[in-house]
Amino acid sequence: MSNFEQFHVDFYQSNYTIDDQEEDCNRYGPNEKLCGRRKSQTGEQPPADAFVPSEMLLTSQSYTGQILQPTYSPNNLSHLSYTDGFDEEPPLLEELGINFEHIWQKTLTVLNPMKPADGSIMNETDLTGPMIFCLALGATLLLAGKVHFGYVYGMSAIGCLAMHALLNLMSIPGVSHGCVASVLGYCLLPMVILSSSALIFSLQGILGTLLALFIIGWCSLSASKIFTSSLAMEGQQLLIAYPCALLYGLFALLTIF
Repeated sequence: MSNFEQFHVDFYQSNYTIDDQEEDCNRYGPNEKLCGRRKSQTGEQPPADAFVPSEMLLTSQSYTGQILQPTYSPNNLSHLSYTDGFDEEPPLLEELGINFEHIWQKTLTVLNPMKPADGSIMNETDLTGPMIFCLALGATLLLAGKVHFGYVYGMSAIGCLAMHALLNLMSIPGVSHGCVASVLGYCLLPMVILSSSALIFSLQGILGTLLALFIIGWCSLSASKIFTSSLAMEGQQLLIAYPCALLYGLFALLTIF
């Protein structure tokens, strides 16, 4: 039997193993290329103590989820908890400092000068109500034929700065510019009532003068009450009411003349 026929007989044996293939390769020199190709295809298994990359370990793990339902990892759970946190955020108006409940409470406090003021609410620097009341005062003056928007904002700014300096000199804790502007702006609401009544009848008379004096006293009493309750200045309400009356008297002169 030739060498080639003996090779085929050994190859098709049922108990043929890789070791037999290596012996055949060593035995038959002319077939070295063929044996090398077979060795490269079969390959060798790495030993137990060999280093295996983590990517191969990850791919070898079995998939425990269901079809179209991915498994959850701690990272996914952290993202889910982050997205659920949006439901606990406050409303946008509250983040911008616009609270309609507080605006309504401050307005009721100004409309009722005899009602005790809540210092915690009035100490907030809320400028939404003051801006509305300043615009309302300028709009009612415009309907009466008086374009005094610049005077309204100018006197408001100068009055806020003067009252801020005076209150810091008179009170121990002090007060911020926003709090002074908020209180003086809310107490401008009775002056809007005076400018609205100027559309119905003329204020250049005894009735108009009495009504203007009443509105000035109303505004100054409300502002001084809020300042004394916020800054704990008991017994000094009249001292604060006097400069407030001077400021609101300027707005009354603008409305009458």
